[in-house]
Amino acid sequence: MFKPTYGPEWGSGGVFGLTYYRGVVYYTLAMEGEAHFHHEDSESIYRFELLGNGPASGGDTYNAVDYVDDKIYFGGWVHKPAIYKGRVNGGGEIDFRNKYSHIHEYDIAERRVRLVWSDSIHHEYEWVGEVSQIVYDPLSDSLLVARADGMRNLGVYKIDRNTGRAEQVSSVPALKGALYQEYACFDLQPDWKRGVDGVQCFDLVEKKLVKNYIEDWSKISIDGYPVERRGSGYATTGYTRYWHFFRGGLIVGNPAEPDIEELTFVRMFDFPGTPYAPHRSNALPIGGGILAVFNSYSHGYIHVAPEGRARARLFNTVVGPTTLVYITPPVARIVATLGARVTSMTKKGGSILIGVSNTPNLGGKDATPLENGWREIIEWREDALLNAPLPPVVFRVLGSAVLDQPFGGIPLTGYRVKTLRVFSSKSNALRIAEYDIGLPPARIEDDKVTLKEGWNRIDLSNYSNIVSFKLDTPDEKALIYINLE
Repeated sequence: MFKPTYGPEWGSGGVFGLTYYRGVVYYTLAMEGEAHFHHEDSESIYRFELLGNGPASGGDTYNAVDYVDDKIYFGGWVHKPAIYKGRVNGGGEIDFRNKYSHIHEYDIAERRVRLVWSDSIHHEYEWVGEVSQIVYDPLSDSLLVARADGMRNLGVYKIDRNTGRAEQVSSVPALKGALYQEYACFDLQPDWKRGVDGVQCFDLVEKKLVKNYIEDWSKISIDGYPVERRGSGYATTGYTRYWHFFRGGLIVGNPAEPDIEELTFVRMFDFPGTPYAPHRSNALPIGGGILAVFNSYSHGYIHVAPEGRARARLFNTVVGPTTLVYITPPVARIVATLGARVTSMTKKGGSILIGVSNTPNLGGKDATPLENGWREIIEWREDALLNAPLPPVVFRVLGSAVLDQPFGGIPLTGYRVKTLRVFSSKSNALRIAEYDIGLPPARIEDDKVTLKEGWNRIDLSNYSNIVSFKLDTPDEKALIYINLE
């Protein structure tokens, strides 16, 4: 267990980059700015001394890690030394002049850390794009790096892992990505508030970039509705498809050759206006399927201007627990629930190591001189996680958050008791769409349920796949409970 400690930044970091490779468990502990390397006979901690003197903070908050041969490459960002400016105009502030984006190499045989590359503009209020994804390119023996969190030097970069020479291959900001066949694919995220606009794929053979922008999300949506504020979460590959998870759900298909199979949007755990999202985590390929995380409380705000407090209260709403979903098309199944956040996962033998935190990442005026969260690494036997009875779960949805937007995307497979309890302040109607996550995904059924004023109980026992919902007219006083047992 890692308790709150010194680490000037916004809220809580977590256990990031968790990786088990060739007998070594690696992770970066944020916001302390510590990279840990556990061998069977020893543990070493690197505090980013190669970037400067003084106490560090940060390290990695996006799981930027990959490995090849006997090397582990880990990246992210770090303040070295960290400077907490104190409380300014009612909130805390950080000085960013010593903030670096970085890539390091850990030599497993020699048990030695080497700085491969770093970047900084030494500006009080701005920073260069953090390293949020590392994808090893085996054809050029180089590292492809995604950078979207920052103000300058954003996009996709190719970095020589021996010399550290960097070359930009895309100027469109990208946060997350994965190796897909002979491509390295990343999100297109030019506006972080809007989120994912599509997928860009770098052809590792012909060294060219393919961009696939999504112009109308409702047209590719399996339930027929669009999705807003699509902040990128993580990406993976499987079943010859590229999977990219973001706030509101995921897209799956072939972004490099859409004429073969176009991308489809599958709504999953979409709770508009709240921090519920697959942010700052990772998917894990296990058992031939995909273990995906949807975090309960990934981001939050505390100190905001008076005119923004109502929205901040809504954004800090906790809808339900963090869910771990096991995807084996055409089925998605909830296999576990946890607290505020799962920050990273890796497989170690027959077990899965899961890094967790009970506190969100914050922003704006919420900087403090401390890492705020309690964090730990839990170990779960793979067979027990995948084959255990489904956990009971409740999601509470506010009408003031969803209005008449689509919400949900709840996997029902395996549950015996599936109900909605809806308080409606007026006569209304609730639309229900059922679909699966087959390849390609399929729409199954559409229903419309009449809501009377007061409490309504809706039995969902006729549905066995994924269901999303939409109120016909906004009802800011509505209260909706989704109960699964």
